[in-house]
Amino acid sequence: MSNERRSVALLGATGSVGRQTLDVLRAHRAQFDLVAVAGGERIDLLAEIVKEFDVPVVGVKSERHRRELAGVLGSGPEIVSGAQGLSELSQSADVVVNAVVGFAGLPVTLGALGAGRRLALANKESLVAAAPLVAAVRETPGAELLPVDSEHCAIHQCLSGVRPSIGYPDVRRLILTASGGPFLRWSAEQLKSATREDALSHPTWSMGDKITVDSSTLMNKGLEVLEATALFGVGVERVDVVIHPQSVVHSMVELLDGSVIAQMSRPDMRLPISYCLGLPERLTLNWGDLDFSGLTLEFDLPDGDRFPALGLAYAAARRAGAAPAWLSAANEVAVAAFLADQIAWSDVVPVVASVMDHYDDEPVDSVESLLASDAAARKWARASLKR
Repeated sequence: MSNERRSVALLGATGSVGRQTLDVLRAHRAQFDLVAVAGGERIDLLAEIVKEFDVPVVGVKSERHRRELAGVLGSGPEIVSGAQGLSELSQSADVVVNAVVGFAGLPVTLGALGAGRRLALANKESLVAAAPLVAAVRETPGAELLPVDSEHCAIHQCLSGVRPSIGYPDVRRLILTASGGPFLRWSAEQLKSATREDALSHPTWSMGDKITVDSSTLMNKGLEVLEATALFGVGVERVDVVIHPQSVVHSMVELLDGSVIAQMSRPDMRLPISYCLGLPERLTLNWGDLDFSGLTLEFDLPDGDRFPALGLAYAAARRAGAAPAWLSAANEVAVAAFLADQIAWSDVVPVVASVMDHYDDEPVDSVESLLASDAAARKWARASLKR
């Protein structure tokens, strides 16, 4: 990499993607300065990060968290709180890593792009829910949106060899791969007794609880279909999903002549993170090396009967407007209830489906309208949980 140092703001620093981003930064201290971090409930871990990297500005969820962190750090860094604090930090660095969980990451996405920063986006929910709003701020001079999701990062790399015209006319389809999650081989009868521990036992990836549960229902892949349409400007009819249990091929691009470009590596989130931090240069790493001796690659189609979440996502994409926001919000509520042992795994997607039955076409033309749609979907989801 060149001698030019880049400043980095890591928001969602204590989560799975945040901790793996720190691994990349530790391996390349000469190239990057960590100038801002934000975290959730794990104040002890956040304090350790601040001390290790000598971070000057820190963001926390609330005034209570601010007081708690100040008590640990003393008169050290500046501490900001709430959504306004996140918005401020999103404009504070050359590269902003949005690893905040769920819809709460929206201020970071809009703030970073609106300030003309490079946004390394690991928070798919904000893009899914607010695609029209994100599209507008992506036009800001200097703004750059790079996907941290391994699948979309793979598509981004594959498209680097494709004629860069609007809508990618040389591309027949984008093919997102899915591991199939922990329940790939489970029968419909077995799925009725799936537990929290079962759902959190992902066979190939180490991720946070919410995204791991989403992977078990295939809702994560559904959200990624929506994300792909927003990121790359292609219609949902040109985005397909295939099951690939080994998680070695991270996604593919099929061209008009039938040629397929694929991106491959070992399943390690530090690779797409490093890609987003270092582009246009590649950082030297040893986390993705493949041993091709005896390597087997399997592919299959997803089972829509056992995993109906994927169909809900395609339906939301076709309805457009606020439908993706409703889908994402309802899913957040349902997954949180499952993780709190309030509903069974087999109830998660039916709760989301029941919410979508109440959706009436709504536009997303402002942050206010989006917040109203998000609140409405959550209200219906909570009512469904009570039933």
